[in-house]
Parts: sequence; structure tokens; C-alpha cells
Amino acid sequence: MAEPTLPSLNNLTLSDTITEAEFSQRVLIRSILCRSDSGAGLAGQTIKVGGWVKKGREQGKGTFAFLELNDGSCPSNLQLIIYADVAPLGQVVPTGTCLHVEGVLQMPPEDKQGKQSIELKVVKVLEVGSVDPAKYPLPKTRLTLEFLRDYVHLRPRTNTISAIARIRNALAYATHTFFQKHGFLYVHTPIITTSDCEGAGEMFQVTTLINEAEKLEKELVKNPPPSQEDVDLARSVVKEKGEIVAKLKSDKAGKPEITAAVAELTKAKENLSKVEERFKLKPGIPKKDGKVDYGQDFFARQAFLTVSGQLQVETFACALSSVYTFGPTFRAENSHTSRHLAEFWMVEPEIAFADIEDDMKCAEAYVRFLCQWLLDNCLDDMEFMVEKFDKKAIERLKMVASTNFVRLSYTEAVTILEEAVSKGHKFENKVEWGIDLASEHEKYLTETKFESPVIVYNYPKGIKAFYMKVNPDKKTVAAMDVLVPKVGELIGGSQREENYEVIKERILEMGLPLEPYEWYLDLRRYGTVKHSGFGLGFERMILFATGIDNIRDVIPFPRYPGRADL
Repeated sequence: MAEPTLPSLNNLTLSDTITEAEFSQRVLIRSILCRSDSGAGLAGQTIKVGGWVKKGREQGKGTFAFLELNDGSCPSNLQLIIYADVAPLGQVVPTGTCLHVEGVLQMPPEDKQGKQSIELKVVKVLEVGSVDPAKYPLPKTRLTLEFLRDYVHLRPRTNTISAIARIRNALAYATHTFFQKHGFLYVHTPIITTSDCEGAGEMFQVTTLINEAEKLEKELVKNPPPSQEDVDLARSVVKEKGEIVAKLKSDKAGKPEITAAVAELTKAKENLSKVEERFKLKPGIPKKDGKVDYGQDFFARQAFLTVSGQLQVETFACALSSVYTFGPTFRAENSHTSRHLAEFWMVEPEIAFADIEDDMKCAEAYVRFLCQWLLDNCLDDMEFMVEKFDKKAIERLKMVASTNFVRLSYTEAVTILEEAVSKGHKFENKVEWGIDLASEHEKYLTETKFESPVIVYNYPKGIKAFYMKVNPDKKTVAAMDVLVPKVGELIGGSQREENYEVIKERILEMGLPLEPYEWYLDLRRYGTVKHSGFGLGFERMILFATGIDNIRDVIPFPRYPGRADL
């Protein structure tokens, strides 16, 4: 069965007429320029376009100007020619200006046709979003990606970030296409969780205790709590009112009189309750037995931002067989490296009735599908990446899309690395059985030894998570990592441990409490099933595809230590 693909922008052919983009009063620039004739066949048509000025220059002693307009639909800019009698040129020329215009497509002069196959002669300016060029922070000069992180709200207007956004979008579309095509059900797993999937404890806590404590502190300053004397006074009033009611009853007073006295007593008791409640209020985080009292928190227990949707999506795999989740995950790791984010996205499929071999097959097929999808649908943006960042980016995609991944056990991988050391290759991290492979080890295997993606499987039990299937040797688990050139580990997965006693023992071995995982153990108690899955770091896939060096530049709104803009 042929793989479904989007129409390739590079082979896109349109009829002699072009229609406005749906839900927008304009024509997409890509529908003009990304034709087999590069738009030349559209000369004479009147259209509306909208976008942002990349470059502008006045010509003919200020009688007209050339503008390069981009609307984000493709890397290419549409050239506009606008005369001074149509609009004040000083208003439309500055870089960053937003224009919505109507004009006629025309062939440029013969001596300019090598640069532009078609241009738009503006006949009417519909809207202008003006820019003060003295203050606009993104001039037309080349800007570093590090500089752009300080303008995260404006950086999508740059060629690089807009190209990455289109590549990211294509990879997300490809992800859903792949799994839907293979019968997987998309499941939305929770962002707030009470269990630690990885067992590392590097989780962001979700709590209202701090806010509530701050509110209480302000309120107590404004309205001080009652003193012990106030409490004693309120109690004496209750006692006094109670004695009055008792006396009236013993004196067999009239019903109206007794009813009125009882009402007074009730009011006194309510007042005492309020006074005692406020008397007990203390500023700060509530404590119980010397520890934070999470029973008073919003969820009545500790809660965190998820580090993975895997455990939760397993519940659906154990009922619906093939499922996947694709969403944000969080890690409170105080790391400033180019490979770490505090918030990142994960693609996590889970397959019932599947072992580690099935898992590796699925992971390889998925990665190859993603690479081919970019080649089929994002070649123009990938060519931009090749030109600006990584000359081997397209070559790397083609290699992975067409290559069967090398498979070797962890033990075989360590042996290969030890042989490299014996022949003079130097690694910063020591190579020995039992280590967690470092990035330099992964790159050696993929870029030097095999020049190919590599799947390493059967890792030592001691360096892997509690949920991974323990192998018969009792030393290793049925875990696998997909390693690729440029980034190293792209996917981590495993066959899950379905045996109740074994996984219970593993949880205790790792020093984790059983209580938060009782629901997870239920999957092994009731109708247990062999199942496997993996997680792909979505930003790592974009790093691999584009050749960008820092993960902060391939996510729309990066969060890392000290930064959470917008």
C-alpha cells in the first residue's frame, strides 16, 4: 500500500487561476511561487496578498520601491513593486512592516528575470502595520539564534525560525499519519500526575499551598486573628446563653421566649466556631507531624507535571491494544546544555501483544517514515537548512529513510567501544560494561563505526527504569535505544514487565513507594498482557533533521533554567 503524502511544494502545479486561501482574504505566496513554472504562468492575474516585509528599497529617486514580502507559507519571498502615488514609500519600506495589498502579477523586466519569475505590481494598499525602523529589534542583518531567544515573541518572523516551524508542523502531521495508518488510537494522557515514571525525582511540583499561604499571610496582616482572650470571651458567651436557655426551660417559660433564647445561643455558638477557626490560623505552609500537610493541597496529595505519558497510556494499551500519546512533558533538571529543556514534547506509542522485537520494528519504521515525509513535503525548507546550517542535512535524511538500521546488543556495543579504545580512540567517558552510553559513544557507533542508525538493545538492569522486562539472565532488561547520527539517542523504549511479582520487586528495589503505583500494578493483577512501547523526543528529531545545534531553537517557546518567557 502506497504511503500517504502531502502534495510536494516543489512539484505543486496550479491551474491558470488561483483562489484565495480559505478563511483569509489573500492568496498564499507559496501558491504563487511553488509552481512548476515558479509563478510565471500567472502573469496578468489580479490578487490580494498579505505578509511582512523582509527587505525594502526605494528606487527611481523615491518614485517607487521594491519590497520582498513573506507570509510564512514558504521560505520564498514575493517581490512587490509599489509606486509613490499608491502609498507613502517611507511607510511600507521598513523591514517588519505588515502589508495587505492588492495588485497585478506581472513578469519582471528581462534583465531581472533570473532573480524573479513573477512579481506583484501593487495597485492598492489595503492595510499597513507600520514599524519604527529605529526601534524594531529584528533588522534585516543576520542575527544569531542565541540573540533571537531574547525576542521569542518576534523570532518566528525570521527565515530560520519560520522554516523550523514548518518542519516541526510537518513532523507532527507525519507522526499522526504514521500511527493512524497503522491502526493506533491517539490518547490524551494527563499533564498533572501523582506518579514518577522515571523514578528520578526531577519533577515540577503542582501545588496551591504556597499561593494559599501567601493569601492567608496578607489576610492575617489586614485582619489579625483573635487572641486567646477573645476565644475565652466567646466561650463564656456561649456558656452564659446556654445557662439562660436551661433556666427558661426549668422555669417552664413560654415557647416564644425559649425560642428566642435558643436562637441567641445558636448565634453565640456559630460565633465561637468562627473565632476558634481563625484562632487556629497560622501563617506559612500547613504542617502535620513536622511535614508538609499535602492533605490540605488542591488535590489532597502531592502532584507533579508529568515526565512521561507512558504509564498512563499503558492503561489504554491494556484495553485497546495499539495506542499513542503525543504531548508536552517536563523535567526539573537544572541543566544548561544544548540538549536539555525543562518542557519538551514526546511521542509515545504502546503496543499490546508485542515484544522487544516488535518494538524495534515499529521504532525503525516510524523514524524512516518521518525522514521520507520531510523529503517529500518539506524539501524547500530542508534546502534552506542545508544552505544555512548543515550541508549534510538532506543527505542524512535520505540515508536514514533508505537504510536498514544496524542492531546490536548492549554487550556487543560495549565490546566495539572497548576495541576502539584499544586502537587509540579516546573517549572522555570511561567505557565498561554497566555504564549508560554517553553521547560520544552513541555518535561513535552511528557516525564512525557503522555510518548508519543503530539500535542497541538488552541494557543492564541497573541503569534502566523499573517497568522494563527483566531478561532470563537477570542482569539485563529488554530495553532498546535508537541511535542516529548528529544527535545520538533519538528513541528509548522497552518491552514492559508484565509479571506482577517481578515488577513489584523492581519498584521496591529502586526505593520507590508502592502506593502511587498500585493502579499500575493492577494492570498486572487483572488480565496482564505482554506489551511494549517507546518514546521519541520530538525536539531531538527536529535537531536531527535540521542540523540546528541547540534544542532551544527548535521549540516555539523554550523553557530552561532561568527562562520561561511569555
